[in-house]
Amino acid sequence: MRRTALPALALPAAACLLLLTACGTERPGAAASAAPSVAQDCGAGAATGSGPPTGAEEAPTGAGSSAASGPSAGDASPGGDEVVVIGAGTAPGAGRTRPCATYSVTNRGTEPLTYTVTFRFLSVQTGTGLANPEETVRDVAPGRTVRRTVTPEGISPDAAAGQVRVDVLTVRSVPVAEEPSEGGTCPSTGVRVYADEGDAAMGLRVVGLHLENCGTGPYRLKGYPRVEPLDEAHARPEGVSVLEGGDAIASATGADGPPEQLVLAPGERAQAGLVWRNTVDSVTDGPVNAPYARVWAKPGAAPVMVIPEFDLGTTGKLGVGPWKKEKGR
Repeated sequence: MRRTALPALALPAAACLLLLTACGTERPGAAASAAPSVAQDCGAGAATGSGPPTGAEEAPTGAGSSAASGPSAGDASPGGDEVVVIGAGTAPGAGRTRPCATYSVTNRGTEPLTYTVTFRFLSVQTGTGLANPEETVRDVAPGRTVRRTVTPEGISPDAAAGQVRVDVLTVRSVPVAEEPSEGGTCPSTGVRVYADEGDAAMGLRVVGLHLENCGTGPYRLKGYPRVEPLDEAHARPEGVSVLEGGDAIASATGADGPPEQLVLAPGERAQAGLVWRNTVDSVTDGPVNAPYARVWAKPGAAPVMVIPEFDLGTTGKLGVGPWKKEKGR
């Protein structure tokens, strides 16, 4: 079961709404107040997905966060947004046109960040959701703005023929130096650490932390990973207790039992469970949402930031299970 995404980081509810016109990219050196040039085909010279599109531009922060203007464009997003939909349009593909959107990502922080952005394509005529594509934009340097194009799959030709609105649902960012790794090149640490999508039932949440030894020698673990919940600003929220053992929250989650001494051979994996409830049982205290967690696999290990989307309600408690060797891997 998938968990409900939290509100987007630093994105006002009215921001990033554009009607289907044409995707645009800004010319190098254009002023922030100028409307970007608009391409007739938002798929031309751009690729969807996490990699840089052909001819993608990168500009300093002041040069590319304005929204497209024109008779079909929505209101410009207020300044300060990290992700802005510049324009929307259609791209040809598989014998038909598909809706697409060009957007910019601006790193207003002080270190390189990798962004995960979830969009929503809606039919203006019916209000029906058409697709929720997720895009990853890696290694955006501080003070830089990069542009990408998203073209979701699975939208019917009839829906693509009408007006489509594009929203930004969520924005998540992690430091490049702490980015989780589930595949690809083995990190210099010799281990991959990442979180799964988790399960949710009757207000109980369980997310698995996974560690794979992708190095060339044994990797030793004992006890519990150190987990630090972080809010949307990457700061530790007040009033949150991190407890050892998933049974501190609920039994039979698989995140219980005594800690063990583990030795992972190359290619072997371990898992630890994160358990919490999103119960709201107080009328005075607001619920705590902490999208991120900084994880240390063991003392002295390099930290990794994952995105488990903690919605802790007013419980203020997170249970962390011990590392256990994954079977059958």
